[in-house]
Amino acid sequence: MADAANGTVLGKFDGATFSYSGVTSTFFKRDGRFYVRTDGRDGHLAEFQIKYTFGVYPLQQYLIQFPDGRIQALSIAWDARQAQAGGQRWFHLYPAEHVTHDDELHWTRPSQNWNFMCADCHSTGVRKNYDAAADRFDTRWAELNVGCEACHGPGSRHVEWAQEGRNASRQTTGDRGLTAVLDERRSVTWSVDVRSGNAVRSAPRATDREIDVCAQCHSRRGQIAEGYRAGAPLLDHYLPALLNSPLYYADGQQQAEVYNYASFLESRMYAKGVTCSDCHEPHTGKLRLEGNALCSGCHLASKYDSAEHHHHAPRSAGSACVSCHMPAATYMIVDPRRDHSLRIPRPDRSVSLGTPNACNGCHADRDARWAAARVETWFGHSAEGFQRFAPAFSLAHLQTRDRQAELRDVARDASQPPIARATALSQIDISSDPEAVDTLALGVRDPAGIVRLGALQPLRGALPNLRVQLAEPLLSDPFRAVRVEAVSVLAPVPAEQLSAGGRSAFERAAGEYVDTQRYNADRAEGRVSLGTFYGSRGNASQGEAELKAAIRVDPFFVPAYVNLADLYRAFGRDADGERTLRDGLAVAPGNGVLQYALGLALVRLKRTDEALAHFEHASTLDPDNARFAYTYGVALQSLGQVAVAKTILERALTAHPGDSDIRAALMSLTKDGHP
Repeated sequence: MADAANGTVLGKFDGATFSYSGVTSTFFKRDGRFYVRTDGRDGHLAEFQIKYTFGVYPLQQYLIQFPDGRIQALSIAWDARQAQAGGQRWFHLYPAEHVTHDDELHWTRPSQNWNFMCADCHSTGVRKNYDAAADRFDTRWAELNVGCEACHGPGSRHVEWAQEGRNASRQTTGDRGLTAVLDERRSVTWSVDVRSGNAVRSAPRATDREIDVCAQCHSRRGQIAEGYRAGAPLLDHYLPALLNSPLYYADGQQQAEVYNYASFLESRMYAKGVTCSDCHEPHTGKLRLEGNALCSGCHLASKYDSAEHHHHAPRSAGSACVSCHMPAATYMIVDPRRDHSLRIPRPDRSVSLGTPNACNGCHADRDARWAAARVETWFGHSAEGFQRFAPAFSLAHLQTRDRQAELRDVARDASQPPIARATALSQIDISSDPEAVDTLALGVRDPAGIVRLGALQPLRGALPNLRVQLAEPLLSDPFRAVRVEAVSVLAPVPAEQLSAGGRSAFERAAGEYVDTQRYNADRAEGRVSLGTFYGSRGNASQGEAELKAAIRVDPFFVPAYVNLADLYRAFGRDADGERTLRDGLAVAPGNGVLQYALGLALVRLKRTDEALAHFEHASTLDPDNARFAYTYGVALQSLGQVAVAKTILERALTAHPGDSDIRAALMSLTKDGHP
């Protein structure tokens, strides 16, 4: 990130134009400054000054600052690659979406807001300084770009150490005055076992300090507290995403833009003690060695860098270790990034589960069955690999009766990566699985914070006594992320159901929860979480105010309408809920959740005949949602349309054979004499 100037701006601001979705934008200079004429929030063309450049290669974005302190990232970017590679051109980051000014992806909207989306990773010592009452930012930073303190913490002691050296009075200190010493590789060696061809670390990795420092930026995560200092626990300031769809495929391969951290946590490399800087030189951003030489430092070249292993011509693309074990996905149109789960290709998984594989990534003219057969011919068996959780996470198995058993097996398997176990726990359905409670009870006591965090998430669907039993102890967890999640689970539970110590712990952790949501009050998500919290604690006026504010902050955020209507329901105001949901449908008419919620509100208002159309719309818009189909069928039955209800429920049971509610509804129809 840099101030926009002649030496930093790469794009052509020479009157160049770019047309997209009916709007022609013009890039030009005036009085030594850089400008773009493009559509603003109201859809009208206007001139905007470029305040900062953002990125260098393979693309550069441009940031525009508004009087209220918002800094927004323009969605038209400059392709910084060479012309012969297709670069040196303007392009749009959403070429297929046809984003207009009234779309949530428009450059003026919250999704493109630098203060929240970008600043914490791309600058050093950021303080967002959002004023919720005034709806303004006064964002400040210690350094505009990423500096030493982003990874090593405050540097005053390091400066003192250096000054002592100049004065010839330096004390011999191993940490060189650094606040965060990333020394997990110090005195560590890797010795290659010639029998296996793989290296063994001389001593186990004792901490994740270095990996956490990298993860503050190289992860898909939410920020739950400001002021992270390198070396602090990641879970005290950030909430990492788990291996859930649509961020990841069922086998843990990257799908959306996930930035490496969770991918690496599921790898055998991580399990064996590898750190980021084993492969990457942090001060230059380069790899320590190029090509297969990087891998053969730990994996015997005579065994692995050979045609007998990779079965491709030497020096071909297929002979590169990363081609098979770290396939790349392209993000932001021109930016390929390699998958850091470091996996063995599994074309057989592509056949059974529909996940991608590296083989067909290159051999696109052949199918996965061909690739799976080739792998079996080469090695005499199907590949297995380190990541074994794909069947449990597969959407293809979403409603099978044994899926919950598969999730429990992953969650209880100590040999599985903690990030995978946390993901399995987060997907357990406590309402339909009687064995889930024992598994979650183990999860909330797990030594790994990320596992405890995953185990809390299904408890939102649990009865109050079970929430108290499993979540109350985590109100005093060592990590803020776990404490905050425990508050969310326990918020609807009456205070008298907690123990005396639990009530005190809840109040302390609830203060952190509120602080987290207020820190994120510039986002509709933060306002919705806070409004829902207040509503669940019986404070209707504060809950309503926060949920209405969420709609003002981001009118496209559907959960704001749904949660506000639900708050009205809880306080006997379904007519207000109906109006709220209709407001939401005016913005997002194709949203199944809104259609379904409006149907429920109309049922409560004794207008079931009207509700029926909305249940039908919801089922049509989201045919994979078992609850929508079930409710639609029951509503049809209640209105006497039994034959149609039976057809809908039978179709739903075929799609969701493990759904006990759908099965019970069908049995009820049969019991009542409807064959």
